[in-house]
Amino acid sequence: MTAIDSFTPLIGGLRPIGLGELVERASLLTRLDRKYMLPASELPYFIAGLGDDVQVLEMDRERCFGYRSVYFDTPELDGYLGAARRRRRRFKLRIRAYLDSGDHYFEVKTRGPRGMTVKQRIPYEGSQWRLGPEARAYADQFLAEAGINSDGFRFSPSLVTSYRRTTLFLPASDSRVTIDTGLTWALPDGTELRTPDRAIVETKSGRAGSGADRLLWSLKHRPCPVSKYGTGLAALRSELPAHRWLPVLRRHFPTALALNGSPA
Repeated sequence: MTAIDSFTPLIGGLRPIGLGELVERASLLTRLDRKYMLPASELPYFIAGLGDDVQVLEMDRERCFGYRSVYFDTPELDGYLGAARRRRRRFKLRIRAYLDSGDHYFEVKTRGPRGMTVKQRIPYEGSQWRLGPEARAYADQFLAEAGINSDGFRFSPSLVTSYRRTTLFLPASDSRVTIDTGLTWALPDGTELRTPDRAIVETKSGRAGSGADRLLWSLKHRPCPVSKYGTGLAALRSELPAHRWLPVLRRHFPTALALNGSPA
């Protein structure tokens, strides 16, 4: 039995919550995200410690859902470098596919006041490998509102991520927790990195930590600067500046560093 196999029965025993109720109670499009990288083998201890009131998102009797995100950046990788160099005005653009439902959204993520993440999105139709006129106009609008002039930017696919996600709701704080497993990073040329023995746990709440954060802290886990886009691109492209993500890469993905010749 794999670590993920032991995690699945615990999820099956939780009370369900529908998408409509979850969105109403914990949409949190403006939020503080805290990310933790856990060995997948520790997920059962984490789930068991959350308490009896935790609920799990359920749709069509399913509780674990496939995601794929195609990230877009400039040829100069302005989006990646903005995060790597911790610029206040930085952004991510992606087309996110919900593989189980077939829905697609174009999303723009920027930084708001006091480091909060601001996400805007619209339904998306068309090729996932290029931004249509509506998506491009949407990106330009919200980047401008974040103080980023994108008039001269050319956007093209830079990284593809795929994974399975389970979403939990914590009624006590009206906050969410997502658990991503089976993460694969891939470059447009097909080069990829799989991480079957790691899970990314992300808490999404207001500035105060949720009960999930306090549980993770008690289990000796601290938030780390793991970014599916930044960490994945750094792992696969050794020529890029990766100082922000090196601690995560060294601890959790030393094989990727060795293969790519990145500094250990």
